[in-house]
Amino acid sequence: MMKILHVIANLAPRYGGPSKACREMSAAVSWRGHAVSIYTTNQDGPHLLDVPTDKPVEVDGVTIRYFPVQIPRFWGTSWPLAEAFKRAIPEHDVVHIHSLYMFHDWVAGRYCHAAGVPYIIRPHGTLDPYLHRRHRWRKMIMETMFQNRILRRAAALHYTSEEEMRLAEPYACGAPGVVVPLGLDLEDYDNPPIPGAFRARHPEIGDKTIVLFFGRLNFKKGLDVLAKAFGGLARMRDDIHLVIAGPDDGMKDKTERWLADEGVADRATFTGMVHGAEKRALLGDADIFVLPSYSENFGIAVVEAMACGIPVVISDRVNIWREVEAAGAGRVTPPEAEACAAAITALLDDQRLRHDMGEAGRRLVKTAYGSDLVGERLEAFYTAVAAHRLPDQDGP
Repeated sequence: MMKILHVIANLAPRYGGPSKACREMSAAVSWRGHAVSIYTTNQDGPHLLDVPTDKPVEVDGVTIRYFPVQIPRFWGTSWPLAEAFKRAIPEHDVVHIHSLYMFHDWVAGRYCHAAGVPYIIRPHGTLDPYLHRRHRWRKMIMETMFQNRILRRAAALHYTSEEEMRLAEPYACGAPGVVVPLGLDLEDYDNPPIPGAFRARHPEIGDKTIVLFFGRLNFKKGLDVLAKAFGGLARMRDDIHLVIAGPDDGMKDKTERWLADEGVADRATFTGMVHGAEKRALLGDADIFVLPSYSENFGIAVVEAMACGIPVVISDRVNIWREVEAAGAGRVTPPEAEACAAAITALLDDQRLRHDMGEAGRRLVKTAYGSDLVGERLEAFYTAVAAHRLPDQDGP
């Protein structure tokens, strides 16, 4: 049995895929008989999660420790978290660090090096050229101060797709990369909800075909592309309705303005964050899933949509696009409105094609993205890393 520690800035649902992925990969490895913990903060955007910070919480066989977030909050700062690292890291066989340029990344990397504990870093797409260029001067300062050193000392970088690894290679400071995708607990998708439940709660949709965006409303998600593509289609046909589901990450107001500029604001429904039965109802009623991102290291929402048999339209910046295209599970386009609209139109006008692509997506998820398969691959990854434990160093 190995002792594995995951380190992440926050686990609040508003942070979308990264938080969900950390929880699910931890549970998948715990299920295989290992002792898995997550150390994080209680940050929830401008608020705080209603969680204890003085004792652990057990969820799905994983021990979660929350620590109070402090100023500056944008960096995920928590000195109590740092003190806990100092005590806990030497007791673990492998540490899995999520994201770069953050407080927890800096501190955990230092204490791992001091204790001779091998660590893995999951960049979460931050080494993609599109994101690597963003806030370049600020990142250069952090790279000089600690980030490049933390990358060079890593036992490995964890990528979730071959495309992510290829794009990140020039910025990885020579650290070796290993690809292990994210996974879903497929039992959650075995019993689809009764059709019509979501539509019943949103009578403005009626019997129109639902075009779904599902994810954080974030600058990189291509919501400008989606608004323009949908606007052009909705002005020509009255049988479609856009549903935008997910927490606002600074782009809701802009997206509403873009849709208003297209003259189709009344043809779109914003649901905010959905989860549990509401999310299952939404995925059960959606007809076409669209994600025209400018950058997406994996795209767990794409996998969720495919697990529900929904054909997908994604950009070629969603890093599992090659797998989706090869499986015939959807259409892949550049992140451009005209191309996106053409792909949506092809699916709108061919119900048989939608069905066939949806079934292809289900098969792809079952063969590549089940949590049992991902747990097995992660276990092998951790075993290999732990076998090359570093000698103790003199200090952090």
